[in-house]
Amino acid sequence: MKRLILTGFCLLFLTACNEPPQSSQYQIYVFGTLVDITLYGGSEERQQKAVSRISEDFQRMHHEWHAWKPGPLVQINRALAQGQSVRVLPSLIPIIKQSSVLSQQSEGLFDPAIGGLLSLWGFQSDGRPNGPPPDAEAIARWVQAEPHMADLTLDGDMLSSTNPAVQLDFGAFAKGYAVDLAIARLREAGIDNAIINAGGDLRSIGSKNGKPWRVGVRHPQGEGVLATIEVSGDESVFTSGNYERYREHEGVRYNHILDPRTGMPVNGVTSVTVLHDNGAVADAAATALVVAGPEAWHRIARQMGIKFVMLVDDAGVVYMNPAMQHRVEFQAEPPGDIRLSDPL
Repeated sequence: MKRLILTGFCLLFLTACNEPPQSSQYQIYVFGTLVDITLYGGSEERQQKAVSRISEDFQRMHHEWHAWKPGPLVQINRALAQGQSVRVLPSLIPIIKQSSVLSQQSEGLFDPAIGGLLSLWGFQSDGRPNGPPPDAEAIARWVQAEPHMADLTLDGDMLSSTNPAVQLDFGAFAKGYAVDLAIARLREAGIDNAIINAGGDLRSIGSKNGKPWRVGVRHPQGEGVLATIEVSGDESVFTSGNYERYREHEGVRYNHILDPRTGMPVNGVTSVTVLHDNGAVADAAATALVVAGPEAWHRIARQMGIKFVMLVDDAGVVYMNPAMQHRVEFQAEPPGDIRLSDPL
């Protein structure tokens, strides 16, 4: 095993003895999670060069997108809160533009302008927040201010807001955007068969030695795998759930997915899994559909151009569209209640 240390990030190169020739796996720890990169084809030199560039990209993104540690985004948020225009880095312009479009398509259920609300709840931290939930009056004031991405104006590289309550946090969207950029790096290097898995959220291109990639969807209400999905070509699989990040006080768990309309954590939905050919879109849509819930997920998915959705509510009921049903293979005993929607 070869171990390379690149600019503070641990990059491991593993040649899998039980895989076909030219199969390689790399691991990068970044964004608070382990990113696994599996490649088929291309020389070892070409692979290592591409993954080294991806590691450098991830380090830059981690610094530029961080919402609470000193860096460009903190400076942007400080200027917006003071009603000032601020110059943004060229690398931040595409993420602001794409997230603004996705926010509009989701009716604001996905909205990176809610950084102030995330801060109120203590979710802008490296550890799990403790103690009681935020003061109800503080939440009400934030809701009344109604910060949205639509409040922003981007003129060239100058960003301004008509609402000083706008505070940007791209955490619900950053992994998908980063995975998309990483796939672009691999294609630039002539690598056409790969899968990038960022803590269970992933995007694949090509195939696994001529066969589909088999992806496991974590069971949201217990250990193990709920279902598997075969992916090939260019496809992303992203899941948002309430089982990973949360705060707990006096036996009550408050999950980190917040509803911008109420300022409160979403209840009633355990997880949403989305398939799409773009990782950023899949990431944002998975979050938006958790907020939309069983009543509105179908409408929001259609508006965001999503064709494959599986939603699991707190009672274990599975909601999905017919196209997703054909893609999902449940493990062990299938759910007792599966509700199919109209086609998307």
